[in-house]
Amino acid sequence: MVGGLIKGLRVIETFDRDHPRLAISDVARETDMDRATCRRLLLTLVSLGYAEHDGKFFKLTPRILRLGYSYLHTASLPSIVQPLLEQMSRETEESCSVSVLDGQSIVYIARASRQRVMSINLNVGSRLPAYCSSMGRALLAFMPPDQARKLLEKASRPALTAKTITEILPLMAELAKIKRQGYAIIDEELELGLRSIALPLYDNRGNVVAALNIGAQAARVSVKKMRDSFLPHLLHLQADLRQVYAPD
Repeated sequence: MVGGLIKGLRVIETFDRDHPRLAISDVARETDMDRATCRRLLLTLVSLGYAEHDGKFFKLTPRILRLGYSYLHTASLPSIVQPLLEQMSRETEESCSVSVLDGQSIVYIARASRQRVMSINLNVGSRLPAYCSSMGRALLAFMPPDQARKLLEKASRPALTAKTITEILPLMAELAKIKRQGYAIIDEELELGLRSIALPLYDNRGNVVAALNIGAQAARVSVKKMRDSFLPHLLHLQADLRQVYAPD
């Protein structure tokens, strides 16, 4: 293990949508490292072109995207699933996405968007909490229950709307239901006005490798339509991918 690399990655992960500009003191507080170490790490990122410094605040530069694109270029799943997503999006006239689990969050690795369905703009690399997103629940439901429970217990679980399920026992009951029926539906728990349906994606060995969803505005699409009209599309793509995706 290389301690300097670990510390550098922790500094990079401190920046997010809510914290695009950070002072040395902010980074030190978030990473629990001393200011001198954070200063050296941040200035190293600046010297390599991964960050900028205006004299007080640091922010990441577009060069940091190379790190994410390195994954996308070497992982076959996003390249395989992207054209399938685009076809499904055309057929349903809704936004379709694929994500993977990263800690207590999901990370988008492929997306075909017909229109903006959330207040935030979702793209490849966007993150959402797993506990209240359809793809997050689809992924949690198909892992060992004790492992899913540990992830939920570690996660911050604020009530994002009046409908958000936040308590452990109801969440675990919901995960059990999702596993029985094979898919997850989120009805305005992540954001008011948003409904989505998701299910797990498998490789050709039967391993869950990601989750797939369709999201739509609640004013236009009922829960019943999600089951009746969208679920068949999801199941079709799920079956197609299982036949062709063989990870290294």
